[in-house]
Amino acid sequence: MERIAHRDGPRAGFRILPAAASAARKGLAVLVVCVSGYALLPRTELYPPEFRFSRALEDRDGRLLHLALTPDGKYRRCTPLAEISPALIEATLTLEDRHFYGHPGVNPLSLLRAAWGAVSGSAKGGGSTITMQLARLRHGLRTRTPWGKAWQIVRAVQMERHHSKDEILEAYLNQAPYGGNVEGAGAAALLWCGKTARELTLREAVTLAVLPQSPTTRRPRMSGENASLAAAQHRLWERLRVERGLPADPLDAVFTLWQARPAPREAPHLARRLFTLHEAHDRAASGAPVRCTLSVEKQRGVERALQDYVERKREVGITNACALLVHAPSREVLAYAGSSRFLDPSIQGQVDGVTARRSPGSALKPFIYALALQEGLIHPRTLLRDGRTAFGAYNPENFDRNFAGPISARDALFHSRNIPAVALAQKLAPPGLYGFLKAAGVALPRPAGHYGLALPLGGGEVSMEELAELYSLLADDGRARRLSLQPGGDLEHQSRPLITAEARHLTRMMLSAREADPAMDDPSVMWKTGTSHGFRDAWAAGIRGDYVLVVWIGNFNGKANPAFIARECAAPLLFEVFRHLRLPARADPPPPGVARVELCAVSGQLPVPHCRHRARGGFIPGVSPITPCAIHREVLVDAASGLRVARDDGSRGLRREVFEFWPPDLLEMFRQAGVPRRTPPPLEFDSDSLAAADIAAPPKILSPRAALVYTLRASDPARQTIPLRADTAPGVARVFWFAGPRFLGASDPATPLLWSASPGRWQVHVLDDHGRGAAVEARVEMVP
Repeated sequence: MERIAHRDGPRAGFRILPAAASAARKGLAVLVVCVSGYALLPRTELYPPEFRFSRALEDRDGRLLHLALTPDGKYRRCTPLAEISPALIEATLTLEDRHFYGHPGVNPLSLLRAAWGAVSGSAKGGGSTITMQLARLRHGLRTRTPWGKAWQIVRAVQMERHHSKDEILEAYLNQAPYGGNVEGAGAAALLWCGKTARELTLREAVTLAVLPQSPTTRRPRMSGENASLAAAQHRLWERLRVERGLPADPLDAVFTLWQARPAPREAPHLARRLFTLHEAHDRAASGAPVRCTLSVEKQRGVERALQDYVERKREVGITNACALLVHAPSREVLAYAGSSRFLDPSIQGQVDGVTARRSPGSALKPFIYALALQEGLIHPRTLLRDGRTAFGAYNPENFDRNFAGPISARDALFHSRNIPAVALAQKLAPPGLYGFLKAAGVALPRPAGHYGLALPLGGGEVSMEELAELYSLLADDGRARRLSLQPGGDLEHQSRPLITAEARHLTRMMLSAREADPAMDDPSVMWKTGTSHGFRDAWAAGIRGDYVLVVWIGNFNGKANPAFIARECAAPLLFEVFRHLRLPARADPPPPGVARVELCAVSGQLPVPHCRHRARGGFIPGVSPITPCAIHREVLVDAASGLRVARDDGSRGLRREVFEFWPPDLLEMFRQAGVPRRTPPPLEFDSDSLAAADIAAPPKILSPRAALVYTLRASDPARQTIPLRADTAPGVARVFWFAGPRFLGASDPATPLLWSASPGRWQVHVLDDHGRGAAVEARVEMVP
């Protein structure tokens, strides 16, 4: 037996050596394959291809205004690892993967412990590392089967092959489920704790860290007990408390989180607009927030003011309003409210009223006056005619269907009289108001002839954004510049102001608040209203210091409402928003090119000794049409007859009195408006008086006009006559009309004579009762 054993020993040893070598070769081969496979693992991204972060809108200071749902209905906020509280990182790694920074994506000891726990039926903890959990989230793996677990391990190793630990941890903390439709630490901190992930306390971090393990049962709730969440956080808290040496607290076991507040949804119209604009650049894992120019305080103030006002006015049918607040020097939009209630379908609240185009009513009138001031047609106290007037076939009326008679330019603008505005617009040098609006960026789609003289009264449509640009131009430097919705926007503008500094200043002064209504008596606000035809839109635009505010009241479906009178509804809203915002005012000193002088308060011209009522006013030297007052004159009146005489010959008793010498048409306007004037008595009829009459003021024919062809219609009695009108000098009582040698008739200067004209070319003459005359050639044609 011993020999046999001795003989077999060496042979057995020789058999073992080849087996060991074979095993070594196989092991080496496996190692080579593993190493080669590891080296050849393709790069995989840390986020799924369809993954999207919530689009976020931040205000000018980086404060979150709006967080939108992702296309798959989740709230996710992209949060770099450096912006996550170290306490949350520590709590997460303590709970999920204490050796995260030391393993290659898989922790063999954790896997063995988890496998033994599954076999023995004892809870030994999970075997998945942070990287493995990310692999499951990234690739949507089912990891309860051996094959699924193996594939999870491969994917984890693949991630570790191409990405750093910090990149992997950041991706996990941005994708982990935190209850409900909240994913990622950034969204969880905001919605469950009401703060950013950087601001989390240790206690909050511990509670958030346990959510991904059971996001459904541990989700923070608005109310009620949450024992599962309390117990889980308490276990983790005790581990960290002991490690840190913190004292115990009896409340440790019941601490939990409550749902802090809904996701922020402020400025929804602007958010949707900018998100759409940036959609092409919003890639899967970028998640960069969109920064806008809004101020969160001013946005909330404007939204709250609109909602409060609409709620109070609901009984009169006011259910919707929009507002836009702009910092004029920078053209940055500070508040943007496209409707009063975004989620209210009854008012079509999701329509963006800031970009919708509607008739502005009289809101464009300030720019007519600014251009007229710039061109030297008026100064603020120039008297304008507010009476029944026809501009060719166009017969505009005032909003109240009445006429104020002669009225100063400043009052005509402030009280929004239509006739003076249209008359001034007609006198503007080409390209007039239309050309100014086009140069200022207003998108008028049709040629000037389509709008005609209706443009000053709202005959074209503008957006709230365009109106704010116009008033910003008026409040600032006169240059056309687009509004800026995002910091660092396009600041390109015209090198030449469209309106001079002098004209802008005088226009602002003409718009200064001076109503008796205490709701609209802030003298630091310059404002104008506009009511569209048919009571469909009520506008108000105001300037206070460096700020421009535009508000609108109406219905997006275009339904009219008699309550939509801008001065009665939009103007109070404008002042209410200004009071709510408490914006700083500033002084508005006149530029060097504006002079302030004493003027006749009646005529608006330089006073003469006979002007008893005077006021100070501004004008532009060398530009504004300003002359000595010709209205107030001292005359001699015969005490016996009461007639005006030319000179004192010493033969009778005369007295000197001051009277107003108004042109007949203005005098008639005063009469129609019920405004009495102190007119002179009739002139004594003798040769001296006639010789002393004003021979330098012949009548001026207003109708017919030489440039027009008058078409009469034989079948329409209303269109078979031409009105004959003339502007005459003060003191003229009668005018006489002739067509060629034929006498047509006589009338007082304020009353037109209707001429039943025959077709042809006619030389029309007019003579006043002082023998002064004028003529014009008119062309008449007749159609059936």
